[in-house]
Amino acid sequence: MFPTFTGSSRRPRNVNMSGQRSTNPWGTSTWSQSTSGASKTVAQAQAEREKRQKERDELNAAKKLQRVWRGHRVRRSFKETCREEYDTVYSQTIGHNASSRVIRTLPLLLVLFDPVQTNDQHRLDLFVQDLSSLGSTPSNFGLFSLNSWDRLAALLVGALERRLASSSQALLSVLVDIVKRRPVSITRILTRYYELLSRYYEQSDYEGVSIEEQDILSEAASAPLVSSSGQGTSTLQAYQAFAFSFLTSPNLSFLRQNPVRIASCVNLQSLSQSVIDTYSKGEHAARTLSKDGSLWLLAHFIALNKVAPTSQGTKYLEALYLQLSILVDDIRVRYGRNDTLLETSKGNDEKSGDDDDNVELSTPLSKWVLSQLEFLVDEDGISELLRRFTSTALSPNRLSEDASLLAGYTLVLLRCFPSHSDDIKMRLFQGDISTINSTGSAPMPSVKYLWKAASNTDIFKNITQSRTQQQPTSVVTLLQPDPVRDREWRTILLFLELYNFLLRVTDDEDFLPTEGQVVTQQSPATIRIRSSGLNLDELKRIINFLKSLSFPLYYNLPDIMPSASRHTRLSNLMGISSGNSTAREEETRNTQSSFAGIIGMDVLGLRGASTTTMRSLYERDSRRRFLPGDFWLMTSKFDMDGFISAVVLEEQQKDQMAEDDDDSEDSDADTFDIFHTFTGQRLSRAAQIEKRRRLRRVQREQLLAQVGPKLEILRNMPFVIPFEVRVQIFRQFVYLDKSKRRGGLVDPDRWRISIMSGAGGFTEPTARGRDILGRHSARVKRGKVFDDAYEQFYSLNDGLKEPIQITFVDQFDQPEAGIDGGGVTKEFLISVTDEAFKPGSDGHNLFVTNSQNLLYPNPTSFDDRAELLRHCKLVEGDANWRESMTDLARRYEFLGRVVGKCMYEGILIDKAFAGFFLLKWSASGQGSLTDYRANLNDLRDLDPELYQGLINLKNYAGKVVDLSLDFTITDEVTGPDGEVRTITRPLCKNGEDILVTNTNRPLYISYVANHRLVAQPYRQTRAFLKGLGSIINPAWLSMFNQSELQRLVGGDSSEIDVEDLRRNTQYSGLYAVGDDGIEHPTIQMFWQVMREFQDTERRQVLKYVTSTPRAPLLGFTQLSPHFSIRDGGTDEERLPSTSTCVNLLKLPRYNSKDTLKSKLLYAIQSGAGFDLS
Repeated sequence: MFPTFTGSSRRPRNVNMSGQRSTNPWGTSTWSQSTSGASKTVAQAQAEREKRQKERDELNAAKKLQRVWRGHRVRRSFKETCREEYDTVYSQTIGHNASSRVIRTLPLLLVLFDPVQTNDQHRLDLFVQDLSSLGSTPSNFGLFSLNSWDRLAALLVGALERRLASSSQALLSVLVDIVKRRPVSITRILTRYYELLSRYYEQSDYEGVSIEEQDILSEAASAPLVSSSGQGTSTLQAYQAFAFSFLTSPNLSFLRQNPVRIASCVNLQSLSQSVIDTYSKGEHAARTLSKDGSLWLLAHFIALNKVAPTSQGTKYLEALYLQLSILVDDIRVRYGRNDTLLETSKGNDEKSGDDDDNVELSTPLSKWVLSQLEFLVDEDGISELLRRFTSTALSPNRLSEDASLLAGYTLVLLRCFPSHSDDIKMRLFQGDISTINSTGSAPMPSVKYLWKAASNTDIFKNITQSRTQQQPTSVVTLLQPDPVRDREWRTILLFLELYNFLLRVTDDEDFLPTEGQVVTQQSPATIRIRSSGLNLDELKRIINFLKSLSFPLYYNLPDIMPSASRHTRLSNLMGISSGNSTAREEETRNTQSSFAGIIGMDVLGLRGASTTTMRSLYERDSRRRFLPGDFWLMTSKFDMDGFISAVVLEEQQKDQMAEDDDDSEDSDADTFDIFHTFTGQRLSRAAQIEKRRRLRRVQREQLLAQVGPKLEILRNMPFVIPFEVRVQIFRQFVYLDKSKRRGGLVDPDRWRISIMSGAGGFTEPTARGRDILGRHSARVKRGKVFDDAYEQFYSLNDGLKEPIQITFVDQFDQPEAGIDGGGVTKEFLISVTDEAFKPGSDGHNLFVTNSQNLLYPNPTSFDDRAELLRHCKLVEGDANWRESMTDLARRYEFLGRVVGKCMYEGILIDKAFAGFFLLKWSASGQGSLTDYRANLNDLRDLDPELYQGLINLKNYAGKVVDLSLDFTITDEVTGPDGEVRTITRPLCKNGEDILVTNTNRPLYISYVANHRLVAQPYRQTRAFLKGLGSIINPAWLSMFNQSELQRLVGGDSSEIDVEDLRRNTQYSGLYAVGDDGIEHPTIQMFWQVMREFQDTERRQVLKYVTSTPRAPLLGFTQLSPHFSIRDGGTDEERLPSTSTCVNLLKLPRYNSKDTLKSKLLYAIQSGAGFDLS
């Protein structure tokens, strides 16, 4: 093949001017340089030059070897001479006292000593014996020069490194004496000194060590830490070595047994400063430290500070903050591992598979480290923290700095110990913070302190300031990396976390108490809650802030995430990075992201805290209005004219993207990037999994915000859009889903024809089409509608969205007369809900009602079923047991599908659900059922007596411990014979051993509410919401609050609009309107009677005809089928009758309005019969 092609097949001439003949006829025409002639001469010269250089290098190396060997031989000979002279001195016992002997032998010892030589170790023992006999007096310290003492200290360290602790007391005592008098003597070998000391501590059992030896070990640890004038730098170096070469050892039993001895000799503030400096500057000691070493340093640091008698200032808090930030993922994973092992040992095997996988990949913490870490989150630890923390709030800037430090530490603590989140918040909520101002020192509730600090930040002021048109990019700018803003964000984050906890334990009466409310005989808990709350003006400020902050965090997230969630470097105090990568891309991959200086925190965490607090306030305002109706709206942010169409388009794009990503979603599930800690060590696999999950979550949220920013607003901040607009969007979403699933054939009959014909044309039904329609058809018997429907339709799953064909059969299994044109389906769905939701022994006992007849899942249904199975002698966990429990869960799931089917088809059902249950519907669209957070006020709808009892407990002014309550709760279970027995369950780990006190009372109330509202009915609610979510997208449900969802299910509770009903009524038979447009006289009388009726009577008429007393949300134009009236004959003695399945009123032709009114009233009040048309 030619190297080039010019279009000519003629081969070019190969001209070779080198004088060499080419041996390759197919070689290219390119000339290559010959190795002969001048070039060959040059090559030979170069080779000779290299040969001569090599000979010179060999000669120089030989000379150097000879010189080194001669030096070594001379030194060895000199050392032997010194040893002989040294031995001679000690062999002459006459004429030499100890003082003169040490003066003469020290120079010899410094030259001859080799720690490997046993004889030299013996010679050192003789010298130390003489030196010790002289005593430790200042005059004796003048025997040698300072340099000689320094060299002797280094010699002793080298000797001790070769010895066991049991044979080293004399040498260690001399070394400690030297270091105490001259700490700088070991400055250059501090690391070796403390590594040696840590080994000696490991070899010295505390129980078997004498008091004298304990004193020596304690003095040895603290001696280098004594500061001298002009030696500040050396002291900090000593503290660094003490921290990173001594406190990182895992076997300091002596220190663990008696930390007071060490703590009393250590300047803990200097220790804190050394930890801060070493970590923040990324020095070698920190870079080479392992994860376990960092954990032991943290544990020893906590132990020493715990026994300190006085406050250590903010340095202690800052050092803790830094260490916890670096270890946050390892602590969380390994601390969870300890909890899992404990629960497993107790027989608790209810952990999820994912958790078990993660647990197997990490090792648990040691018991002592665990105890030190738990001190940080227990009552004593939080109390000690607040006792030591004093805010010098002389200026707003100083207030922000102090609050930021407390906030940063607490936020990291919450990330390290998520299982103790409520305990930490509760104890911090109950604490006071001392503030020093111009008038003196005064305590302030922690929530109010953080509110004051947060509301005084520039970020808060910037976001809440009034603007004609506030641009969302302003928040984007505020989220840019900046140390000052990071401090402010930390303060805001902690306030939101703490205030959200306050909302959970605050009753409506205490949320905004009226001025005239009696305040006498209040318990400390009530006083604390009320003193921590915000007034109405402050509530408006915080809500405006939350709205203005959260909106761009959803709407502009793609612009925010690349800048706000940044990778943390070592120079940023909190950072961790790869230990061996220099490329920017590799460093980015191997580091964790952070926000506000919190490792692993990102903007999504800020958004979650902001949204949770905002929704809590919105739910409270929905339940008990305290703000104007339009206060929550933000319609100025959108072009409302095209808003609905824009949202629908985003929904279509999101669905299309979800379909495209289905195949590749889990393709890299087992691929892990290698993450490193601050020290360059690889994280455990469990910590890597945690990071990968966070990364995927961030990517998913970014994608959702990019594809559908308006959808994200509707899902998470629906209240900023008017309710009527959201209802229209919901109906549009349903229509689009129908069109997509049915191939554009939304009409049920056209869909059936299409399915039946398939590819064979309209005249040749296909087997597949018959099979599909067969699975969407059912024969149901009245009185057994729910059971028949469950058996025949459960297997459809989300296929229940498609049109179904229902045939009612009588007791002889004969079909009832009638054709299902949609009306029988409606009758079927309403019958299913009537039967399934029927409480008591007559129903299926799946749901129960409260005192207001509001429905919610029976919280004891699974316990009752288990009791029945035990009565039937079934063994818990066997196949029959599991099948029965699964069947019960499936029934809840199917019932959820039926309710979803009603919403999907626009069929209103006359069922009212409890508010707390509807809130779970909305929360399922936020992410999961766990996003619903139980609060005391929701408990009022479930159990008014329990609610009142908890209120009395909250307001109890005496000692709660006298009530003998513990953190357990009693559940009642009903057996098959009607006998009721009780089961005691713990509310938290070891709850039976924790007494309820005045301090932990709010947490007890919160746990009780959580058990009754979340934990006890969890399986029932999860199954129901699973079924509901298979028909109605949970994200659509999240667009509504509890009262709005009730209206969506059961219709509008506002007054019936007769004129709207009249405009959307259809007439048939003799009542059909003719070409003249004039209604039949009977119809005119009917509408006159309807106008004269009270609203309650109008609702009775509506319920009589449509089976629900409420109008559709968007008016009667949305009623399906339409309200219709047909001629019912001429017999005026006959009552009006209905076919509720098709919303049809059969009205006889009455001659007078009074007769029509009396007959209609009689019919609706007596429940005159249904007859099928």
